[in-house]
Amino acid sequence: MSKDQNLLGLEIGMLLHVFPSKNCRIVRLLVMSSIKTSFAIKPIGRLMVGLYLVGLGLAMMIHTGLGVPPWDVLTQGLQHQTGLSFGIAATIISAVVLLMWIPIKQKPGLGTVINAISIGPFADLSKPLMPGIDGLFLNIVWLCLGLASVALGSGLYISANLGGGPRDGLMVGLTRVSGWPFWIVRSLGEGTVLLSGWLLGGTVGIGTALFAVGIGYMLQFTMKLFGFDPKKTQNGAKISK
Repeated sequence: MSKDQNLLGLEIGMLLHVFPSKNCRIVRLLVMSSIKTSFAIKPIGRLMVGLYLVGLGLAMMIHTGLGVPPWDVLTQGLQHQTGLSFGIAATIISAVVLLMWIPIKQKPGLGTVINAISIGPFADLSKPLMPGIDGLFLNIVWLCLGLASVALGSGLYISANLGGGPRDGLMVGLTRVSGWPFWIVRSLGEGTVLLSGWLLGGTVGIGTALFAVGIGYMLQFTMKLFGFDPKKTQNGAKISK
């Protein structure tokens, strides 16, 4: 592990010590062991560990009740306008996003499929680990730790280069074709999705805003940490000929 990687693990571990409960110690152990082992494992291992951390982070964010990520706001909005179930609305949005891969020649892979079927169950498996948290301040801290887990896990699974999920793959592809920094592409995308979802009737909270503002820069940092450059086709995007 590099100096930056060790520092990241130390900082996350220190933040998790704010929450002394047994469940928090379990979460801390899961995150720290994932960071320590992820740099030495094969791509499929990176993929699975990364996706688990994404599911864990989403469970942490949802547990605070301070708002869902922007794409879930869009799903709520579509659900509100059409009367569809949340699951069906989410599936439709994912299908549309995958169609947007075609003009930028982004290619799905094994990671695309595993992403679609695993993050939800991983989040469900993590729910029993969530501790009781009192007070707005501690809930915001827990929310930020969840966001950090999502960014860490996303950077890890994307760096496996086995194909991104619909949204991550779209943002990687747009970064490659535009030449813009990833954090700008991701932030603009999250902001557009958030606004669209809100206009359609989705619910926006503090967590939604923090996710939209922070995920782009944090994910750019973790992708760099794991040696992944979305602007380089040989190291970033899987592309169609």
